Amino acid sequence: MPPRLFTTRLMLTMAAISAAYMLVSYFLIGFRPEQLFLVVLCNGLFFGSLATRNFVTAFSVFVIYWIIFDYMKAFPNYRYNAVHIESIYNAEKSVFGITTAAGKIITPNEYWQMHQYTTLDLLAGIFYLCWIPVPLLFGFYLYFKKRQQFFYFAFTFLITNLLGFVVYYSYPAAPPWYVTKYGFVFNAHTPGNTAGLAKFDALVHANIFQSLYTKGSNVFAAMPSLHSSYPVIVFYYALKNKLGYMNIVFATVMCGIWCAAVYTNHHYVLDVIAGIICATLGISLFNVIRRKFFPEKLEKQAAAELN
Repeated sequence: MPPRLFTTRLMLTMAAISAAYMLVSYFLIGFRPEQLFLVVLCNGLFFGSLATRNFVTAFSVFVIYWIIFDYMKAFPNYRYNAVHIESIYNAEKSVFGITTAAGKIITPNEYWQMHQYTTLDLLAGIFYLCWIPVPLLFGFYLYFKKRQQFFYFAFTFLITNLLGFVVYYSYPAAPPWYVTKYGFVFNAHTPGNTAGLAKFDALVHANIFQSLYTKGSNVFAAMPSLHSSYPVIVFYYALKNKLGYMNIVFATVMCGIWCAAVYTNHHYVLDVIAGIICATLGISLFNVIRRKFFPEKLEKQAAAELN
């Protein structure tokens, strides 16, 4: 007998989860319309049909990520460890410094601040906009075409983010635009900044990145660059699933995001490398967990139940 769409237990459970989320959100970070939108969307999908219930249940990993990231606003990392501003700037110069004609050593970010091009401004914005949509669209593809691979991808994504969050709190770090704007003096209440992406907004006559960065959870979370982590995960699973020419597309997006992170003054090269390492560790850790705790037979059975 197929599961029933509505039961008293399910309705009470979803109501309790929704109410708890709204209450915790209100007391931690205050009420925002997108929180209510998330509750309505998840409940609508959960009770819409069995197909949409399976869909929202599978994508709950991404919902959990979004909630954790949002709640970081209530627990800024600078409360727990000193913020690295000058030290990471000097480390960047010592490893990747560029010597100017005048003999001064500057960071790659500073070099690109002196060499700005409209074409690169446009490309950087386009690549940076791929940060979330590409992983989500790729997740949609795997969900409908290769359900078992979707679960691998989703949990790898979650593990990578959790690793990144650990580093955020262990090693709070200011982005390069902070040094450009404020120097090496720590200011806990610094608002988010679009940095070089403001030029993209100006080119397309829309406040796309302005609206995104005003909602940022933490300015001092530049290390690692999770912008650089996500395309690595997508590319890995694209290669694993032998997606042909799409592998070239994903590789281009991956490299484009890495370069855009530095060009737009949002991340140091060190941040990008840390993001790549974080994704690699996330992939490796999930593969270890999968082999140890989820035998192939059980994985296929779980995937079949959601088909």
